[in-house]
Amino acid sequence: MALPEERIPPKLLRRAAAIAIVPNLIRGGFVVGARFGKGVLLVKNRNGWSDPVFIKLYGGSLGWQIGLENIDVILIFKNRQNALRLLSNSLTLGGDLSIALGPVGRAGQKATDLGFRAQILSYSRSMGAFAGLALAGSRLEVDYEANAHFYHCDPYKIYQIIQGKCHVTNTYVQVLKEKLREYASWQE
Repeated sequence: MALPEERIPPKLLRRAAAIAIVPNLIRGGFVVGARFGKGVLLVKNRNGWSDPVFIKLYGGSLGWQIGLENIDVILIFKNRQNALRLLSNSLTLGGDLSIALGPVGRAGQKATDLGFRAQILSYSRSMGAFAGLALAGSRLEVDYEANAHFYHCDPYKIYQIIQGKCHVTNTYVQVLKEKLREYASWQE
């Protein structure tokens, strides 16, 4: 199967230690801007992807801006330790961890950061195509309330979710994990 131009290269998904998916990030502003969204973080384990940990992404900006936008965001973590740092504390993108726009499609195979020099690669989709979204200065943190509601276990023992000790049988979780495996297996 040919790799469409706007896809995240499967090689990056295979090499990723963790992935954060934040659908429906709201970004808006009038001189002062803000962005907020909720999503999930999955960490790669020996047996594949962990169950999702619910997270929040938020930030602000100052400068000439006007408008409102709904964006899907995917963050690919280079190593497991950086993803696990998020579970014990919040992270500032571009501050605590370096972030870069990730390469897409066949053109991405020759991109400068395909070698994963940045600690996190960022992808966003708005209007049906992946494009750049400045996330530097945004905060990522665990959504303890959402985790407690979904898993019915101590929301402050996030590592139990990653280790599969708070496992919940959920069709959507299984579909998400299967789609990640499927996308990573595509030929480039």
